[in-house]
Parts: sequence; structure tokens; C-alpha cells
Amino acid sequence: MKDRISHICDALFAAPVFADIGCDHGYMALHMLKNHLCERAYISDISSGSLKKAQALLADYIAEGKCIPVVANGLEGIKEPCDLVLIAGMGGEEIVSILAKFPLPRRFVLQPMKSSEKVRRFLLSRGAKIERDCTFSEEKRTVKYYDLIVGAAEGGDVYSEREFRYGRDNLNGVSPCPFLDMMRGEREKIASRLTRQEMSAPNREKLLKELSEKENIIDEIERYLQSRG
Repeated sequence: MKDRISHICDALFAAPVFADIGCDHGYMALHMLKNHLCERAYISDISSGSLKKAQALLADYIAEGKCIPVVANGLEGIKEPCDLVLIAGMGGEEIVSILAKFPLPRRFVLQPMKSSEKVRRFLLSRGAKIERDCTFSEEKRTVKYYDLIVGAAEGGDVYSEREFRYGRDNLNGVSPCPFLDMMRGEREKIASRLTRQEMSAPNREKLLKELSEKENIIDEIERYLQSRG
């Protein structure tokens, strides 16, 4: 099973000017430069200490002028429009805070660690088009699930409330398997809570409603998979 970094790299595509915001070790910028997917890559981090890890990895490209390190908060300090912006490994609220300060990037790849619904709502409120919106999994000691949102600044989109909460591609069968596994796991957790915990009537009703919704989603995806043979 691929790790989180590999999944994100697979979602990236050719763009003349690329920026990795909160770049950590710089693996994604290395992927873009090494595979000639960009002419120029910005690596940005709010901490100069953290940025040094990426600078060490990308030292040769920095020396050639193909990689520009920037110590800045989000997109601040990047002095030219970027054709593709990656923000991965941050909370959804932090991603929204970064994007809200500037016009949306022409194209973006976002991997929120939580609060994906807030990212989706923000993007659509700004007129963005979400082209890919799915969950992938990474298995190390335990299986972890992450959301991936890919899109463009223009084009507009309309989501249902359920799509805002769960991601469109997860619900329409484009990439159901990791999401289906996650839903099954969440269903088991809710069922366990309902049998083991004393709780107020309103809390029990809320959990039962959540359980019903997840069961309906699981049934819909399973029927879709069966229809495909």
C-alpha cells in the first residue's frame, strides 16, 4: 500500500510554476522537479528551521535557480502567480486561512488532515471547481484515511450537503474502496458506543441518526460495486 506522500505525488501534474506550502521535507517539490513537471518550484514554510530540511534535499535545484525557498506564512513571500499550489498535512481551517488571504491559485491540490468540509465550503464559496474529491488510505501500524481535494480557481460547482461532508467522488463511486472501508469502521465504532455507553436521549438520537446515514451510504456504495460486477 502506498504511503501518504506517494498518493499526493500521484495527484500532482505538470505546471510551469509550482508551490508547496508548508513543504516539510520537500519531497513533493523534488518529485515535480525530478520528473520535469515544473520549470520552477517554490518551497515555503513559516519556520526557517523546518525549511532547512527541504533546502538540504533540494540544494542542487536551489543552486540552479529552479527551486526558491521562502520563509513565510502561507502564500506570503511568493512574488509571482503559481500555476499549481499544494497545501498538504495541515488542518482544514489552516488551509482556509492561508487561501483566504489571496485570490485562489489557478490550480490546487489540497490534503487537509481534518475539517475537509470547511475546505470544500470555502472553495465553492469562492467560485472554485472541484475536480477530484476523494479519500485514500495509508497503512503503517494502523490504517489512516486522508482526504484529497484537487481543483481550479474558476468554473464553479454545486455540492449537496452530503457531498460537503463526505466528498463527491466517495459518494458517486469514482473511488469508493478506501472510503467504504472507513465508513464500515465508523459504523462499527458508533454501534459499539450505542451498546456500551450510558448517554442522554438527545445524544443517543444524534448517534442513531449518524449511524443511519452511514449505513445508507455503505448500502449505496455496495450496490454500486455489485452493479459493476
